[in-house]
Amino acid sequence: MLKENQKAPAFELDDDQGKKVSLGDFKGKDVVLYFYPKDMTPGCTQEACDFRDNWSAVKKKGAVVLGVSADPVKKHVAFREKYKLPFTLLSDEGKKMLKAYGVWQKKKFMGREFMGIVRTTLIIGKDGKIKKIWSPVSVKDHVKEVLENL
Repeated sequence: MLKENQKAPAFELDDDQGKKVSLGDFKGKDVVLYFYPKDMTPGCTQEACDFRDNWSAVKKKGAVVLGVSADPVKKHVAFREKYKLPFTLLSDEGKKMLKAYGVWQKKKFMGREFMGIVRTTLIIGKDGKIKKIWSPVSVKDHVKEVLENL
């Protein structure tokens, strides 16, 4: 797992518009990078909608939000449109970034073990270093915590 004050790993992924997005695109801005397990599931929908509902506060802080999961671009498009999400969703089907950020881990659910995304949020500062990490994330009031740390 990454640590605070460490340089954030570079990445380049497809966004929900089919464009390549890299961390370098956001030099000089704080980046809220949040990893979530799956589009259209209750916890992931709540988290995305909380970021949406606090979008003006995020923008006032001069930050950008990037959501990342292993879902394909097509699924991200449907998720973003259905919930009118104003921020970018990135697709990491190959799981390269998920592994680089240490969020692709062994999980347990109902007695079954499997590999999956541990819900995690990072704030990456203007200098490209990790300012804050939450892992695993509890969705309730999480966006409020993020805003307090921007």
